[in-house]
Amino acid sequence: MTCLKNIRGLFFAAAHVGLLGVCSADDLAIGDFKGPGYGDWKATGTAFQKGPASGDLLSKLEIENASGAGVASSEIDGDKPTGTLTSTEFKISKKYISFRISGGNYEYHTCLNLLINGKVVRSATGWKSDRLVSVSWEVSRFMGRAAQVQIMDEASGDWGHINVDQIIQTDKPERLPVVTEPLYHELLRPQFHFTARQWTVDRLNPGMREEGWINDLNGLIYYEGEYHLFAQRWAKCWIHAVSKDLIHWTELEPAFREETLGSGVQSGTCVVDYHNTSGLSHDPANPPMIAFWSRFDNRTQCLSYSLDHGRTWTLYEKNPIMVFPERDPKVFWHAPSNQWVMMMYGEGKYHIFTSKNLSEWKNENHPIGDSYECPDFFELPVDSDQSNKKWVLIQGNGNYSIGTFNGTEFKEETKRFACDVGPNFYATQSWHNTDTGDGRRIQTAWMRGADFIDMPFSQMISFPCELTLHATPAGLRVFRQPIREIATLHNGQDTWTNRTLGKDQTLLLEPSGQLFHIKAEVSIKEGARLIFNLRGVPVILTSRTLESGHKPASVQDEIRKVELLVDRTSIETFVNQGEISSTRYVLPKTSGLSVKAEGGPVTIHSLTVYPLNSAWANNPD
Repeated sequence: MTCLKNIRGLFFAAAHVGLLGVCSADDLAIGDFKGPGYGDWKATGTAFQKGPASGDLLSKLEIENASGAGVASSEIDGDKPTGTLTSTEFKISKKYISFRISGGNYEYHTCLNLLINGKVVRSATGWKSDRLVSVSWEVSRFMGRAAQVQIMDEASGDWGHINVDQIIQTDKPERLPVVTEPLYHELLRPQFHFTARQWTVDRLNPGMREEGWINDLNGLIYYEGEYHLFAQRWAKCWIHAVSKDLIHWTELEPAFREETLGSGVQSGTCVVDYHNTSGLSHDPANPPMIAFWSRFDNRTQCLSYSLDHGRTWTLYEKNPIMVFPERDPKVFWHAPSNQWVMMMYGEGKYHIFTSKNLSEWKNENHPIGDSYECPDFFELPVDSDQSNKKWVLIQGNGNYSIGTFNGTEFKEETKRFACDVGPNFYATQSWHNTDTGDGRRIQTAWMRGADFIDMPFSQMISFPCELTLHATPAGLRVFRQPIREIATLHNGQDTWTNRTLGKDQTLLLEPSGQLFHIKAEVSIKEGARLIFNLRGVPVILTSRTLESGHKPASVQDEIRKVELLVDRTSIETFVNQGEISSTRYVLPKTSGLSVKAEGGPVTIHSLTVYPLNSAWANNPD
């Protein structure tokens, strides 16, 4: 038995992956590839036309660890041939489908798929080795359904082949799946932060397709009552999720994928072309939703579009729409100048382009220097005064500046400040088009570095926050606070009022659970510290500083209010109604909550702990 890494923490347990033996008498064969051909399996293309690899050919192809006489292989004539090999229908009647696999690791292109009603519900790839490894899928949720397995090779370059051996239905697979918990209920799954649906990579036993990875946010947009969230998955596709309230998310099929293997589909923007300036819609009542993105070459800029509220997407037949060094196009409608504007990162600068039709772009030659990837750019009213607005430019690293914009040139009027001071805040974006809804500017970020050991997903998205612009004694500043919808997850509350903690005195907070929303009003004496101990992880406040995962960050005056969101693996802290915030991925070490005064007394005027329900509570497995 091979033991996976043991993760610390109250709810972390050692996981085990077992070698359970080879084939029992009760196993049902789907494909053993013992004969000279593939029998009643249906082949397309040329990749599988010579039949299974067997005998001396296995050694010639360096295919190792085969279990029987033959292996389904698309490599017999090298990497160039492509095609598919699909089984006849069978009824799922065992808990697992087990197989051995090797070859290229190109998801969607060199893979073994499980199909139900023609839809891929499970998939696995090789791992750039020809040594077959044992892999299994847990399929009990599909019991009794008709299914097929399909071996696919759509890659012609290096490692453009796939090898599969001994596909069986079994209740005792040769190797168990790494994770078998129901979807969204996995041991470490964040419960009110967005994470991608499934990541089936076994780090000890490579060979499963990367599906649950999420990185740079893209194209956040509000359209007719839905918030759309797009994000990269290794720049192979844009994953896509929708929500009515920014709390409960439904992940859809990826919006679109790279045009060809390795061409890439990097970060960008989504807009709604209400006036059909692009000419992509033939129905005035149905404006196109258009996504702009960059290929891997960091030179060619492309678009995809949807005519059904983002459910299906078409790659624009005239791509690329522009050739310009670098990437990350940010596109929006600028009403005062009656034109579209694109801000593009390139060579350390943001470049500004304009267009009337979204396909032909003019460089306005007003670059913004010392810039860093993934721009976000929008207007905010100062202290809610709609007659006094300023433009805010936020860079991929979270730094922002404030100024004016006339449609062709942005003039910075401030220094650059940190939008968030935590260690896991990157590639931030905000939802556009919210002026068609309630008008709030709502921001979220990729929590880069949020690694989930032995889970079927990796990385997470920060909790949505409302951005507001305020005049302070030190000048204009952007504040960020959790959106009010967090209250929909409240499940009771415990409140403490008018408590003074003496030096080294601790107040125990005793709500059960793992998910909390905490709000407090405090007075911290000079020289004292107030330490929130959140399941073994400290958040440290002084009269003027917040420390949570990074060096202390200062407020302008003194800290009076603090708000915390505690999920299974994250802590987000907001002081003085969002004057500064910290976004932080953590692995909790203990249970329980407490606050402690150190170095001097601290007054807690009020402190409320709201246990939270899971946002995934009603999601289907």
